[in-house]
Amino acid sequence: MSGYGGSKALELLRSLPRVSLANLRPSPGSKKKEKRRGRGRYRGRKCGRGHKGERQRGNRPRLGFEGGQTPFYLVIPKYGFNEGHSCRRQYQPLSLQRLQYLIDLGRVDPTQPIDLTQLINARGVTVQPLKRDYGVQLVEEGADIFAAKVNIEVQRASELAIAAIEKNGGVVTTSFYDPRSLEILCKPIVFFLRGQPIPKRMLPPEDLVRYYTDAGNRGYLSDPSKVAEARLELAKKYGYILPDITKDELFKMLSMRKDPRQIFFGLAPGWIVSMADKKVLKPTDERLLKYYSS
Repeated sequence: MSGYGGSKALELLRSLPRVSLANLRPSPGSKKKEKRRGRGRYRGRKCGRGHKGERQRGNRPRLGFEGGQTPFYLVIPKYGFNEGHSCRRQYQPLSLQRLQYLIDLGRVDPTQPIDLTQLINARGVTVQPLKRDYGVQLVEEGADIFAAKVNIEVQRASELAIAAIEKNGGVVTTSFYDPRSLEILCKPIVFFLRGQPIPKRMLPPEDLVRYYTDAGNRGYLSDPSKVAEARLELAKKYGYILPDITKDELFKMLSMRKDPRQIFFGLAPGWIVSMADKKVLKPTDERLLKYYSS
């Protein structure tokens, strides 16, 4: 029976013309004629618009007009809840679950230091500096399943996310990037093709100095001795044994940190990366060396 029905359907399709703009029609009943006002018996007096007034003449007041009394939007006073909303810094969230997913897929190499360039190349996060994005915020979602040992650099991190990484013997560093440095870090190839020297990273603004000098936030401007103390305090708070990274075989990788003026790992400010020649050009002039090392 099914074979007979299939053959009948094929015969019907062969007999029908090809679908084109010339034979396309709307479904029956889907289109109705518009009701024309003002024609015929009892339809030509008010045309369905009623008697005199704004509704008949079509000059209704603007939206929000309340007949002359003080409107609602002028009665209620203004508050500064959203003051400066167009200038606020935004940080794209990166969960530990997403980071573990990228590592399991092989998009992120845990044996190398991880910064914003690796995360963007792995398509783990999207950062748009022109839309007030200032980097990535590490959140604690997936802290119970995170099992990788990484040396990661982000812009902000929650306390539980820091504890989850350090519990596995990893290292977290929070660092600030100005908009120009952030754009270079997000798209390094585009910058290298310009043939310009790598600029110095700017220091954080005044309102962020306290955050990046705090050892509890693992700020890149904090004292390393205070960071070690903060690691022990956090381990006591969450009740886990802090691994000794100095005895780890990946200690060299785990101890790598960028200079406060450095943008890329292994590339100092003032160097030029030539994509055509596949070379790295370093400055030799004393004034340039003094400027970029200051």
